[in-house]
Amino acid sequence: MAAALCGLECVLCLGCSRWAWKRFAYVGAYDSEAWPQATAEELEPAPRVCRVVLAIYEDDLANPNYAPAGGYRMDSSGVVKRVPYDEIPHGRCPPYLIYVDREHKEVVLAVRGLNLVRESDYKVLLDNRLGQQMFDGGFVHHGLLRAATWLLNRESDTLLDLWLELGSEYKLVFAGHSLGSGIAALMTIIVVNHRDQFGGIPRSQIRCYAIAPARCMSLNLAVKYADVINSVILQDDFLPRTPTPLEHIFGSIFCLPCLLCLVCMRDTFIPEKRKLKDPRRLYVPGRIYHIVERKFCRCGRYPPEVRTAIPVDGRFEHIVLSCSTTSDHAIVWIEREAQKALDLLKDMVPKTAPPEQKMSRNLSLEQEHKNALERAVTLDIPHAVVAATGDHSEVTGAAPSQGQEGTTSSNGSKSSGRTKWDELVDKLFTRNESGNLVLKKDMNTADG
Repeated sequence: MAAALCGLECVLCLGCSRWAWKRFAYVGAYDSEAWPQATAEELEPAPRVCRVVLAIYEDDLANPNYAPAGGYRMDSSGVVKRVPYDEIPHGRCPPYLIYVDREHKEVVLAVRGLNLVRESDYKVLLDNRLGQQMFDGGFVHHGLLRAATWLLNRESDTLLDLWLELGSEYKLVFAGHSLGSGIAALMTIIVVNHRDQFGGIPRSQIRCYAIAPARCMSLNLAVKYADVINSVILQDDFLPRTPTPLEHIFGSIFCLPCLLCLVCMRDTFIPEKRKLKDPRRLYVPGRIYHIVERKFCRCGRYPPEVRTAIPVDGRFEHIVLSCSTTSDHAIVWIEREAQKALDLLKDMVPKTAPPEQKMSRNLSLEQEHKNALERAVTLDIPHAVVAATGDHSEVTGAAPSQGQEGTTSSNGSKSSGRTKWDELVDKLFTRNESGNLVLKKDMNTADG
């Protein structure tokens, strides 16, 4: 009996040792080791958008206090509006900035990340429960969706006026870091589904860059909008990998490293198939650009490389237990490493790429998105559908409802009222006999 117990203890110790070795030896680079390398053209907006988000922290862009290496490289006259905390009623969202980048023909709305000493930011973060908010055939973070809707209610007229004034060749770009990335991503989904409110702007002219993104939408939505939403992640960043709801991460009484270790142990015993089948589980949005600069058992930082893909299974599901999990979340480091990677990529390619090469890359991106959608359907991801990646019709229809206050016609003319974006969001749903909100297409399926 004693020998059997001794043998059992040895097996248990060996098993625990093997688990600990696999977990502590896991590095962030493994998440994307099979992904192709991004091109300079794809990566070019990333460091530039990071600098726009960093500019929110400045009181005067002409006399910056926290300028990154090389400066902001922004035209201070292009800052249309900078809204600090004291101008946002009831802390409905973090501070933001509207900027016109005339050099790259972009109208940018950027939202800053979580301020650890601001109670209002925590209110946005904690306003959620697992499975509380269904939206567009999936689930999203309730507090972030409310913040996105409020921000569109406040600034959609400004964005539309700028886009109509500057011309249709300008892109509409939403950007954010950390908490702001979730708000930017959900604003993008709303605008893509209501492009008639923005003068009929083409889907291809809408972009979102989520820097160090929070998990804010279910897997089917993350894949569906991968043609317009891009997430930028630096090496071991903890936030994109943490499946624990945001409200639990920052509301926990435990220290963050202890919580990450506990989450890591818990997720070890959850099968991958079970994770994929849970429609309420939130994920990093869109296409992922992973900046890798460190290797296992190597000291120091290496020249960064950027890998990109639209993963369906294995979408940053492993917590990385390293001393860089929190520092890799800092937007200062992300901007620096993204710019280094971009400079390296530019040195590797000719100054002007042949038109055929650019067209081929665009086609491959579209095909990759289509393959990801098909992969999601093959894996039986809840609510996953195969859809065209082009300017397909919106869920809500292209024409605005008659008599709706503040709507904008497809030719860009506006009525005297303001667009009620919360009403447009509600149009994605209807109520069943029990009074619960149900997605319209789900209701139609049930009726059929």
